[in-house]
Amino acid sequence: MITEGGTISVQVLNEFAAVARRKLNMTIAEISETVDTLTQTLKVVPLTLDIHRRGLELADRYGYSVYDAMILAAALDSGCTQLLTEDLQHQQRIESTLDIVNPFAP
Repeated sequence: MITEGGTISVQVLNEFAAVARRKLNMTIAEISETVDTLTQTLKVVPLTLDIHRRGLELADRYGYSVYDAMILAAALDSGCTQLLTEDLQHQQRIESTLDIVNPFAP
């Protein structure tokens, strides 16, 4: 649950904003309000040059898109042990410390 805390990357916030605007027809004000709520509860990991470089390495090594690899790099950089997503390979371990978990998997 988000109310229990956790970590979110700026890349995830960017992707949320893009999908919310394009597919959910949310206004910028609605998107901003949602992002404000998320960032008040979760630790935000910025997209730094080091994370960007690590993301490119992960994209090359694991075959994920650059965008997904940036999320992986941010999670690794912040010491996360689990990444909750339905978009990546469920139960895959990245660099022996980060497990991908699909919260909707049976």
